Amino acid sequence: MAKTVAEINEKIRRRTVVVVNAEEFAAMAASKSPAELAAKVDIVTTATFSPMCSSGAIINFGHWSPPIRMEEITLNGVRAYEGLAAVDTYIGATAESKFDPTYGGSHVIEALIRGDDVRLKAHGKGTDCYPTREIDTWINKDTINEFYLFNPRNAYQNYGAATNSTGRIKYTYMGSLLPRFNNVTYATSGELSPLLNDPYLRTIGLGTRIFLGGTEGYVVWNGTQFNTRRERTSDGVPTMGAATLAVVGNAKEMSTSFIKSAYYEKYGTSLFVGIGIPIPVLDEAMAHHLAITNDRIETTVFDYGLEDHPPVRTVSYAQLASGSIEIAGRQVKTAPLSSLAKAREITHILKTWIEDGKFLLTEAVAPLPSDSFVRPLVPREGGVR
Repeated sequence: MAKTVAEINEKIRRRTVVVVNAEEFAAMAASKSPAELAAKVDIVTTATFSPMCSSGAIINFGHWSPPIRMEEITLNGVRAYEGLAAVDTYIGATAESKFDPTYGGSHVIEALIRGDDVRLKAHGKGTDCYPTREIDTWINKDTINEFYLFNPRNAYQNYGAATNSTGRIKYTYMGSLLPRFNNVTYATSGELSPLLNDPYLRTIGLGTRIFLGGTEGYVVWNGTQFNTRRERTSDGVPTMGAATLAVVGNAKEMSTSFIKSAYYEKYGTSLFVGIGIPIPVLDEAMAHHLAITNDRIETTVFDYGLEDHPPVRTVSYAQLASGSIEIAGRQVKTAPLSSLAKAREITHILKTWIEDGKFLLTEAVAPLPSDSFVRPLVPREGGVR
């Protein structure tokens, strides 16, 4: 019998809800049918903790006296965007310090979440209503007004793995790739990953309440580069990067346990983001998708050594997690960029919140696109390749 979100929420209020994480649910599926699973379990918690470059924070500093229209804004030497009215800014995770290329926007965001003081410098041209031209001061999360994460592209659905066929190391956002296919890196939590457990996004849409960085957050739009036209397996899982999420949450309430800055050698900075999504077991079809295991999830390994990143082979997450895969007739070491331990921790926290009645499920106010694809940037007359 099918269940509704309202019925499951009532179970949460009565403290009778049954919650397991995606790994536990997959293990249960070895001895139970989808119908039995749907009858027994109400919610499956999923999670990922991975580098997500398309992340950043909105900050409102409050007005200086006399006021300034802030331009040329830096936070700890990292440039922030000045085109959001007088004292608002957006700082991106991959923005780099003017003085230290190993320090960037992700470090500023983590520092503010931690409660550190951050140096704010800003220039303004001076106007009748905003006469101040220069400020140099310190801020922290208690002195600023709004401070919220707004991430345009998170929780990639099955991001591709990376390797390198060339004769020299390639320094990339997928880490350092050794010459001649000497390593492979990947960045998805496999059977724990949220969008792999709901491949057609039946329960995830605008307004979905999620775990974000240690507190509650929300899905606010489809993420950038959202692509649902990917080839799929018989389980409905795309074999390379497909759907993505735009998410928002109050960074003042977040924890540096689940928001971590990172620097990749000779590439730049990024931000590790912890995301957890509870998926209701509405019916047998949902139970079938939630029972997905790493051996049934395939992704594509791409050659980042070549400019167009051609595919090398497809591989399952079970093979990636084993520590090595075969390329060109020999075994190549694999390494995750995601933290499976952190993802499991997030699923446990989310389960506790739900069982304690502190976290109710939400029904999406609108679905995410069902037919969307990514257009390349095509050179036009006057453009430079």
